[in-house]
Amino acid sequence: MIAFEPTDEQRMLIQTVRAFAEEHLRRVARESDETGQVPEDVIARGWSIGLLPSMIPEAYGGFGEPSALTSVLALEELGWGDFTLALYLLAPHAVALPILLYGTEEQKRTYLPRFCGERFVRAAAALIEPSFLFDPFHLRTTARREGEEYVLHGTKIGVPFGAEAELLLVYASEDGRTQAFLVEPGTPGLTVKERDRYAGIRALPTYEVVLEGCRIPRCQRIGGEEGISMERLLERSRVALAALAVGLARGAFEYARDYAKQRVQFGEPIAHRQAIAFMIAEMAIDIDAARLMVWEAAWKLDRGEDVAREAYLAKLFADDMALRVTDGAVQTLGGHGYIRDHPVEMWLRNARGLPMLEGLVMV
Repeated sequence: MIAFEPTDEQRMLIQTVRAFAEEHLRRVARESDETGQVPEDVIARGWSIGLLPSMIPEAYGGFGEPSALTSVLALEELGWGDFTLALYLLAPHAVALPILLYGTEEQKRTYLPRFCGERFVRAAAALIEPSFLFDPFHLRTTARREGEEYVLHGTKIGVPFGAEAELLLVYASEDGRTQAFLVEPGTPGLTVKERDRYAGIRALPTYEVVLEGCRIPRCQRIGGEEGISMERLLERSRVALAALAVGLARGAFEYARDYAKQRVQFGEPIAHRQAIAFMIAEMAIDIDAARLMVWEAAWKLDRGEDVAREAYLAKLFADDMALRVTDGAVQTLGGHGYIRDHPVEMWLRNARGLPMLEGLVMV
């Protein structure tokens, strides 16, 4: 039978992450959006929760096993706290988890302990390319084998941390098949351009990265000769982003609901107006529907089932849902919704970026 009751450990994790999100992420979200900077103490506190080490086995320095379902419960709370800061904290997952899932034993023992220490590791995935018809299965970035090395050519955008990145996982096409390669900072041929300037997710520093004849050892191809399954990794990324979208939307819904109850016009709260009440009710329905889709996809991931359909639908619905809910929150506040004194306009800008973040986080 399927149960919707979290375990004691999951309940404790939800409470811990929710407390961190409320006390720390919500406190700095607006300032970080304005300045583009994230306080180091907030990142340190978020890292100390141990979300990533809890997914890495003891043999590689962690203290747990990967669970997509447990992860999405935590990710929703992080997304509720602040979507952009959650992306910042979760960026290393998109490097560590492909290594854990597909890496050789040598790669796991070499790289995974890096993610189990007390210090936040600025590691990030480089998947997205500056192409209108971008397709993760037909990348323009190429990897060519030359003896005991691979030579990478191409351009990536939306890569977190840029010049500060301690490790990059670069996706490239090798003989028409997408593979992943670990690229250390300072590798000749690796160039980081100027920081991206987006309408939303402004607290996450992302950059254009150019690879021109970037040579890396053959042993830095994830999975050795067997490589990776891009399909499975995309499923994990889509489920993660959908969970964050649920959290983002939930925050906007709660803010709009509470505002509608407190805002009095013509002698009564605007929540009594049918148009407002119906819109808020539809927000709640959309959020619950998206959450159930995320849970189903995560549950099937943990069971080892094929979740291509479930992950894609959850991501597609959550993207649209988050945009509808955050826009509805702005509408609920009326003219005040467009004023920066309220966070709903920021949440709307962040939600607009959801479709372009594939591969940036994983469960």
